[in-house]
Amino acid sequence: MGKGDKYASLAEELLGKLGGASNVADAAHCMTRLRVLPIDRLKVNMEDIKNTEGVLGVIEEETIQIVLGPGVVNKVHTEFEKLLESYGGLNLKEVASKNKSENDRKNAKPFKLFLRRIASIFIPLIPALVASGLITGITKATVQAGWLAAESQLAIILTVIGSGLFAYLGILVGTNAAKEYGGSPALGALAGILVINPAVGDISLFGENLLPGRGGLIGVLFAAIFIALVEKQVRKFIPQSLDIILTPTISLLITGIVTYIVFMPVGGFLSDAITTGLLNVLDFGGVVAGFVLGAAFLPLVITGLHQGLTPVHLELINSIGDDPLLPILAMGGAGQVGAAFAIYMKTKKASLKRAIGGGLPSGMLGIGEPLIFGVTLPLGRPFLTACLGAGVGGAFQAQFGIATSSIGVSGLPLTFLVHPNQIGLFLAGLFISYIAGFIFTYLFGFNDEMAVEFK
Repeated sequence: MGKGDKYASLAEELLGKLGGASNVADAAHCMTRLRVLPIDRLKVNMEDIKNTEGVLGVIEEETIQIVLGPGVVNKVHTEFEKLLESYGGLNLKEVASKNKSENDRKNAKPFKLFLRRIASIFIPLIPALVASGLITGITKATVQAGWLAAESQLAIILTVIGSGLFAYLGILVGTNAAKEYGGSPALGALAGILVINPAVGDISLFGENLLPGRGGLIGVLFAAIFIALVEKQVRKFIPQSLDIILTPTISLLITGIVTYIVFMPVGGFLSDAITTGLLNVLDFGGVVAGFVLGAAFLPLVITGLHQGLTPVHLELINSIGDDPLLPILAMGGAGQVGAAFAIYMKTKKASLKRAIGGGLPSGMLGIGEPLIFGVTLPLGRPFLTACLGAGVGGAFQAQFGIATSSIGVSGLPLTFLVHPNQIGLFLAGLFISYIAGFIFTYLFGFNDEMAVEFK
């Protein structure tokens, strides 16, 4: 069977276990998970999905998140979409919109729903953030090492390519936020422009000129969500023949005024509070705060709520120029790698060794979910010892104040985003986390009797 047939076969098998095409309201994917919104959860056979070959784990939230791993999930999703279309995709979308609101109501818990919506806004931006972050980081490291002159045309071109996203990120965030809240994406983009437009500096309110970008992504989120809500309300009172002219115009005018009077100042205040609060936690908590944050990150990953932290990372970079939180949280994946190595050394079960061997490369490259859902979490105790290893690495990163200039995937690739003068310390913390995860797991976390599901 060719690889294409393999992915098509897996997609078809999963679709059947999800209750068939008529039971799928929506399907999307992130870096490792196929996220399916079923219409009727009673028709989904969760146990069969978990036992499907190629499935590394399953998380049941608002959507059913099937962990397939990087490089696989996008191919399976493509085949999954083809299957849905072959069963009449347009009709399914109609069914989806009809049932989604009811499903959301049943599963909605305010805080988790809020975080998921934030994640839905930022998850589609991850490929762009990773690409821009890596180009920027590698360029800086190359210039810092003296291999490339900062004034050279090549360095300038690479810098422009890598930094473009961060200059206009507010537009993309506004687009996704408006879409998430049922508004027009183009108006969401305009909400982002309202905040980042350099001409904002010419506006003087209450005796002071506004600062372009003040409020950061928080201000953009406020403005984009607001314009989506205003657009929906205005549309109710506008005759259909005038909708295309009046609805966007009125929505933009109202949002623009409210943004400059309310959203930018409030967003700026909240941005300052978040960044100051986190920096104080790290300054006063020191290694203890680093340990707690590093150890607590993996439980967030298994719920998928870690994506909700993306705006916090971006706000730190926007406010203070770098992100001291990401290197600490990145130790979560390193603890997993160390734990997986320990299990590999101790186990005599070939299938478990194969599972670890398949997940280790992606784990070292910052994609920890195959190891989490395929190895440590099903075994139980190794997940906890991996968290302890992550905590040790997090404490080390906090002690030395390691920070990144951008955001991207964790693990070894994060090296390119760390300040060039901190690369050695970051790698030292990474290996300390590997070793701590290995030692905790080897001594206390695993014996072959736990691996009853492996042969």
